[in-house]
Amino acid sequence: MLTELSIQDFAIIDKISITFNEGLTVMTGETGAGKSIIIDAVQLLAGGRGSVEYVRHGTKKAEIEGLFILDSDTHHIYETAKHYGIDIQDGMVVLHRTMTSGGKSICRVNGKLVTLAILKEFGKHLIDIHSQHETQSLLDADNHIQLLDLYDEKQITKAKNEYMRLFEKLSRLQKRHKELSENEQEISQRFDLLKFQKNEIEQANLVPDEDEHLEEERSQLANFERIYSGLQDAYNALYGEQKGLDWLNMANHALQNNSDYDTFIAEKAEEMSNHYFLIEELMYALRNYTETLQYDPQRLNEIESRLNEISRLKKKYGATVNDILEYLGKIEEELEEITNKDSHLSKLEQQIDEMYHDAFLEAKQLHDLRKKAAQSLSEDIHKELKDLYLEKASFSVSFDSKEKAGEHIKLHRNGLDSIHFQISTNPGEPLKQLHKIASGGELSRIMLALKRIFAKHQGITSVIFDEVDTGVSGRIAQAIAEKIQQISSQSQVLCITHLPQVAAMSDTHKRIQKHEKNNRTSTIVEELSKDEKINELGRMITGSTLTDTAKNHATELLESASKSKKHIG
Repeated sequence: MLTELSIQDFAIIDKISITFNEGLTVMTGETGAGKSIIIDAVQLLAGGRGSVEYVRHGTKKAEIEGLFILDSDTHHIYETAKHYGIDIQDGMVVLHRTMTSGGKSICRVNGKLVTLAILKEFGKHLIDIHSQHETQSLLDADNHIQLLDLYDEKQITKAKNEYMRLFEKLSRLQKRHKELSENEQEISQRFDLLKFQKNEIEQANLVPDEDEHLEEERSQLANFERIYSGLQDAYNALYGEQKGLDWLNMANHALQNNSDYDTFIAEKAEEMSNHYFLIEELMYALRNYTETLQYDPQRLNEIESRLNEISRLKKKYGATVNDILEYLGKIEEELEEITNKDSHLSKLEQQIDEMYHDAFLEAKQLHDLRKKAAQSLSEDIHKELKDLYLEKASFSVSFDSKEKAGEHIKLHRNGLDSIHFQISTNPGEPLKQLHKIASGGELSRIMLALKRIFAKHQGITSVIFDEVDTGVSGRIAQAIAEKIQQISSQSQVLCITHLPQVAAMSDTHKRIQKHEKNNRTSTIVEELSKDEKINELGRMITGSTLTDTAKNHATELLESASKSKKHIG
């Protein structure tokens, strides 16, 4: 969940830091106080599109930072973090975004600089913002099949993964078949290119690891004088005028002569004797290796020439000689395939038929599981809609699927299925896709019903509702309030509202106000006590002056909300 939000120099906000709790947090205040600006800030933190207009007038940059606490170590965001090399410790994720007055946007996740696209990847796993003014992901037909798969994730994921494994194999086979069977001119050109590359590599007569051996030999010849001098110095220090080995021998005899009188000396005499013989062997090895060294400038030139040739091939075919030889093997395979194209095409067609058959069976099984899940989902949605006084509404999951076996029906990443959610809000009216619902009040309730179902499946840590209750009142307002409270039992919910019924349901109530200081307007946020909450609800009820009647009504509303929450819980 979002636990801490810091905003600085953003629109009319000077500097605020807001702490959020679990459950339902509502934010209320007069129009223009800055409620939606806070949501705009959160949206930008989740990777939304920014603008220099958000930078507070007279400042150089706007900064937004949010701390999120994950309550599960299996959250999807861990996979995203691992993919982008970002470390998550103690279940904490910090998103940070800076926008400059010059139009630059700087994004960070847990302190690491990331692109806006990567920030958006993290944001979509943490925050789900719902506003009456924008198209929601729940209303986007392209997302409906993913939502249905999430609904019965345990059953569908296994079948989906198995289908995807077969589909990817099928796609690779089909791609290769297309490459071999289409455009003779391109294949002929490809054949000539591969033959040229094969001849060029073969003429070089490369040997595995040749580049490494040559570079080692070049290093030895190029540094021959230093190597030879170093070996001679080491040998002379041990056996030459300095007679290092003689001094060691003297030390060895000194210990040996007294080893009978002291156990410590006996132990060290044995060690010294072992070390002496090892160093003596080392000295002979140095001498023998020195005698093998020969400086050959002609060989050095040959090595340089050979390495230049290998370097030229590396630029074309691989980073090492072994890589080049591996590429040569691939060339030979492809040339053989093109030369015997007809037999390979026939073999590919047989493989495609077999793989298609297996993939089709998996796609059919996946389709059957989705059909079963769609029936259960429709029943659950109808229950939610009934709670929201849309008991006469009809919801359906529409499948555009081709199930006839025996024909090569084109498979896609989702198998056989292309689906979208449909609804009819009035008896006798035909089912329509969700985005075609005209009534704002109906759309808000449908969205809440869907969100109630999918909140626990999507794994979103924070759900934000920005005035989604606009255009409703009375018993529908109360039903919406109860539905939002239900969602908050599965995910943290932040809600901007003008409905006292929704505000009364809150676990935490924050009031947003404008404040003027030194001829500048700023937004301030304060958390309300119980008495302050009663007064705020009273003002929301009357819309103007707070009266005793309004306060009594607010008190009753809070008591009723408390009973409803216990019933919901």
